[in-house]
Amino acid sequence: MPGSGAVTRNTLRQQIADALRDEVLAGRLPPGTEFTVKQIAEQYGVSATPVREALVDLAAQGLLDSVQHRGFRVRIFSVDDFRGMVEARILIVDGIFRRLVERGTAPGAAEMLVSVRRRAEEARRAALSGSLEVLIGYDLRFWRELSTLVGNVYIADFLHRIRVQCWVFAVPHLQREPKLRSALWSGHNELVEAVTRADAHEVRRLVQAYNQHGLDWASELTAAGA
Repeated sequence: MPGSGAVTRNTLRQQIADALRDEVLAGRLPPGTEFTVKQIAEQYGVSATPVREALVDLAAQGLLDSVQHRGFRVRIFSVDDFRGMVEARILIVDGIFRRLVERGTAPGAAEMLVSVRRRAEEARRAALSGSLEVLIGYDLRFWRELSTLVGNVYIADFLHRIRVQCWVFAVPHLQREPKLRSALWSGHNELVEAVTRADAHEVRRLVQAYNQHGLDWASELTAAGA
């Protein structure tokens, strides 16, 4: 079929982008790491075209910087960048939950909530055990599925992008954190249950606590000279 090659290439492009994003989120490609299209193509045993497309996609998502004549570099986010991400996240998350409480969830929400609860439980366990890499995977899925309940894919995609950037900034600092469990938010279960009950007061309290947790951590990093 004429279109099969394009589909295969686009799939490979997404697979490479996903794999590299996971490497960044796991801290195996720390901020500032530089690499070329050729190096990544050789690493994955593929041609340069889907690799170049994947790297351009990650740059568009704000995870990589293009370095002229040298390839790409994992973006270095500052504490101020992180604080700005959290403030943007506050506006989006507050709006999501205000809409959920006021208007209700999108059609099919009951089935989605079953999956969201599973993500919440796994994220809580990972946070309480200090399993950072496991937490990141479940936390991203939890927030993506929860935000999907409003029935607006653009909101869900935008929030997901910000959350990925937040984790890219946070991972190197958290990997050096001596009291990791205390630095991780673990209120996923309580939040999804409050959303299920349409308990506006409790949802607001939990979301505010979640947002404040991020801002307080940013202040601690600033005080420590990060």
